[in-house]
Amino acid sequence: MSSKQEPLVRKDLTVDGCTAAYYEGGTPGKLPLLLMHGLGPGAAVGSAFAPIIDFLGAHFHVFATDLIGFGNSGRKPAPPYFDFALWVRQARALMERMPGEKLGVFGHSASGAIALRLAASDPRVAAVITTGTAGTRFTVNEHLKRLWTFPASRDELRLAMKSLLFDAGGIPDDILELRWSTLQTAGYADYFGSMFSGDLQKLAETWVITDEELARITAPYTLVHGRNDLPCPADETSLPLAEKIRHANVVLLSRCGHAPSAEHPAEVRAAVRLAFSGCVDFDAR
Repeated sequence: MSSKQEPLVRKDLTVDGCTAAYYEGGTPGKLPLLLMHGLGPGAAVGSAFAPIIDFLGAHFHVFATDLIGFGNSGRKPAPPYFDFALWVRQARALMERMPGEKLGVFGHSASGAIALRLAASDPRVAAVITTGTAGTRFTVNEHLKRLWTFPASRDELRLAMKSLLFDAGGIPDDILELRWSTLQTAGYADYFGSMFSGDLQKLAETWVITDEELARITAPYTLVHGRNDLPCPADETSLPLAEKIRHANVVLLSRCGHAPSAEHPAEVRAAVRLAFSGCVDFDAR
């Protein structure tokens, strides 16, 4: 078994005629781990997991993907651009490329709902962790609406960050500028605006996972959530989900908004150890 950690290398696969970018690396021979990000202006898997990616790479064979329409993945040629079913198919297509009889899943926000669906239907899923997960039916609030609105200025982007993070004042100007420059990619504003046009409540309800699906989840399941999550409150998402998942643990983090990996990376690393303790030897050299 290889013990050498390898850098993430970009690769592509095609799903329904769309190019989906993914990044493979970490430690081959260890448990394959699928990483998926949430939805929002400038969202991408690299930035979503940046504070913990070295840790994950040391303990897993990582497969991280940008959802179609985000990051380096291609865009759908025709609406609807908010396409939860397509993103699930994208995850399944990448899982087909992941080696071994068992694998792990780490989904953030909307991709937490993807993780739920995968765990309910694929016996290869050995364990799951989510952060700030969606997957339930709840009212789209002002903070989620703000994250689903393309910021027309740097000030609007900073305001959106206040809905995302517990301490948005701690965001350095250079990080804000990097995200702002990403948003200026040709055609991105129009595509994003179209993705989140129409009835936002109907869009959010496409990610609802049924009680029947939740009852089929038998893998160990760890839900990490910020107590101060404004767009996806824990008492409307992770907590009711945990009531319906057979082997569920919940980790609630204080002074934490909708981005636990960014705000509390040490605690999320500890939660990863908890989530995969039954199938990963974290002390192995």
